[in-house]
Amino acid sequence: MYHFADQGNSMRSFVPGPERTREFRDALGRFATGVTVVTTQTNQGPVGITANSFASVSLDPPIVLWSIGRHSKRFAAFAECEHFAVHILGAEQISLSRRFAKAGNAFAGLGFVRNDVGVPLLDGCLSRFECRRIAGHEGGDHLIMLGKVANATLRDGEPLLFAGGDYGRFDGFTPVA
Repeated sequence: MYHFADQGNSMRSFVPGPERTREFRDALGRFATGVTVVTTQTNQGPVGITANSFASVSLDPPIVLWSIGRHSKRFAAFAECEHFAVHILGAEQISLSRRFAKAGNAFAGLGFVRNDVGVPLLDGCLSRFECRRIAGHEGGDHLIMLGKVANATLRDGEPLLFAGGDYGRFDGFTPVA
């Protein structure tokens, strides 16, 4: 274990484990992320889930990743899918995030279209990545999904952010030399 000199910021160290799950989640929550909704099509209909575990992997070829918890009721739908779409939400789309955080069948009454392989596509997001699944990797209590991007869309706007268990927004950007 590393020990750092006290810098007056009340840092505390701990060893993550089952008895420290809340503290570990709190530590992870210090990292602000964007918010996405990932969608796919199943035999039972369209499924979506709110996720903040999204990252770019490669520009050439274009590959992205996201992960889904094994405890999720939507796990099987995504673990078995061949195609999915990742929608990056804008600051004004908190209700869309909450909608898919609560239920995977949240498409009722929501306008969407399907791409050429049947994946539901949500309109109005900051960007969208239509993907073909190329791998799924074990990641503890999550499955890490990699997708090759077949099509991408984007628009101008501010992203919806998530940190410390709550939503926020990015109000401008000022570089810090």
